[in-house]
Amino acid sequence: MGRLVPAVTRALDILELFLDGDGTLSAPDIVRRLQLPRTTVHELITTLAARKYVVPVAGQPGRYRLGVRPYQLGARYAEQLDLAAEGQQVARSVAETCDETVHVAILEDTDVIYIAKVDSTHAVRMVSAAGRRLPAHCTSVGKMLLASLPGPEVAARFPDGTALAAMTPNSITDPAVLREALAAVRERGTAVESRESNPDVSCVAAPVRDRTGQVVAALSISVPMIRWSEERLGELEELAVKGAAELSERLGHRGTA
Repeated sequence: MGRLVPAVTRALDILELFLDGDGTLSAPDIVRRLQLPRTTVHELITTLAARKYVVPVAGQPGRYRLGVRPYQLGARYAEQLDLAAEGQQVARSVAETCDETVHVAILEDTDVIYIAKVDSTHAVRMVSAAGRRLPAHCTSVGKMLLASLPGPEVAARFPDGTALAAMTPNSITDPAVLREALAAVRERGTAVESRESNPDVSCVAAPVRDRTGQVVAALSISVPMIRWSEERLGELEELAVKGAAELSERLGHRGTA
């Protein structure tokens, strides 16, 4: 690995300061927060301004905000993102940690579609495949994704009086019961499914967000009942949240909302 260049590191440190606060900074702000010499800060700010990475704030002499160049770089990064490819990488990392099957799924109408999957190495494991479609209300990823929708949209997809398809005796078949389950998911922040899509498997899922904060996918960990326990649920839930957060970060999301 090559040597880090101090000047480049300092310039990047300055740019990352704009991620916090009101998005504007003065040279004294930067000196104080990064503990850099005043001359160094002025030279770096002058260079960043010349390359349009920062620009002066109108009507506020000596203050700067981000310029157009970071936006252009971010837009190019977003263009190159592939949710399935990024999801596969994160799913692999999560699966290596817990040695259980990990999925990433998206919502399409009332179904979920698995776009990434990494298998457990155990002889007894969940059998599925990327590209598979399942009823959203029967899965943890589906309930996580449905819980992110406005109430009226959920009601439109699952009208009262409609019998929902059951995959196992534990599947939710009543839209009113589904709405109650989704309210619990919103409060908990994660979704848990106990033998609702497969009589021998339980799952936990967490939301994946894009750079706008919108939930665009969900990441789940699926575990055969022979390895499932309430004690292990907390561990798997934490791991699913961590994996979903990593994938969200790759998609440009910031924060924990």
